[in-house]
Amino acid sequence: MIVSRTTDASVLQDTDLAGPLVFCLALGAFLLLSGKVHFGYIYAIGVMGCLGIYALLSLMAVSAVTLGTMVSVLGYCLLPMVILSGINVVLSLQGLTGFVLTGLAIAWCSLSASKLFVTALFMDHQQPLVAYPCALLYGVFALITIF
Repeated sequence: MIVSRTTDASVLQDTDLAGPLVFCLALGAFLLLSGKVHFGYIYAIGVMGCLGIYALLSLMAVSAVTLGTMVSVLGYCLLPMVILSGINVVLSLQGLTGFVLTGLAIAWCSLSASKLFVTALFMDHQQPLVAYPCALLYGVFALITIF
């Protein structure tokens, strides 16, 4: 039996903003448990990142890009950062293990977000071009989590 790893583009047209808001609150709560009060930074970086990637993908995509889809995809792909901040409550991420876990979380976030964007916007063979700015955005969230 062959398992298909394709993503249906119609799933991404449903823009749910409650999940990304919960993930941002969970990220802030885990950071608060580790002694860092960064709620304002999370929302500011999230808004600026969504607007920046919206502008970038509006220039790259052939089909129309909606801001709701942008926020939904970037917010739901924030889940590995939330898991990383949960690990940071129990374990310090300052050593080599923390840096490896952080790199894996950034890669997971950026690859999943870029795959969803490429699928939703019908951008064939452009996943590395989309993954790079996503990795930069999630890298900033990782820096907040580590330091």
